[in-house]
Amino acid sequence: MKSRSQDQSLSDSRELDRSYDPLTGSEIDESEQSIVRYRPEGLDRLVQKTNFNKKELQILYRGFKNVSECLIPECPTGAVNEETFKGIYAQFFPLGDSNMYAHFLFEAFDTHNNGAVNFEDFVVSLSIILRGSITDKLNWAFNMYDLNKDGCITREEMTNIMHSIYDMMGKYTYPCMKDDTPKDHVDSFFQKMDKNNDGVVTIEEFLETCQKDENIIQSMHMFDNVI
Repeated sequence: MKSRSQDQSLSDSRELDRSYDPLTGSEIDESEQSIVRYRPEGLDRLVQKTNFNKKELQILYRGFKNVSECLIPECPTGAVNEETFKGIYAQFFPLGDSNMYAHFLFEAFDTHNNGAVNFEDFVVSLSIILRGSITDKLNWAFNMYDLNKDGCITREEMTNIMHSIYDMMGKYTYPCMKDDTPKDHVDSFFQKMDKNNDGVVTIEEFLETCQKDENIIQSMHMFDNVI
């Protein structure tokens, strides 16, 4: 019987020579080794960086890896570019145009601003969305709405977000939405959030208002038990 140290040594060596994938717990054949450009961090590191355990990370990685390989079989790099991300997202909203909203969401997931979402990008953001604290979730949402990342949300940015949401939902929603509905939502957002009426919403204003709104807090818990 091999000792624990021998098993660990074998696993470490296979991971180092890229012949073993610790997140799926499987061997990588030679053809895949030659084309895969990217390998995610080890399980222990990802457990520390997220609120997922090892088993959950393995399940998430298998799904992420399978999707990326199915959609870009000619180059399964383990990372998803924006066009592929948009293609995935469009499948969930077939009656509308999710293109612009998916663009905004992709930029929020692409934390390194390199035009690709790898498994770490994906799972760290997913951990915040599903299991982060209320403050972490609100900070993540603010970062997504702050399209140019200058530390505040303008009317133009929120208008673009609202139009992208309604485009994604499509024309066949019930009840039917009026053309001025996005503008009404933007007006309501700024009336509630813009405390000093300077035309922009800062992170401080956003957090203060959201943390006092029971409906917003309840919505933050909507996906707590998804995984």
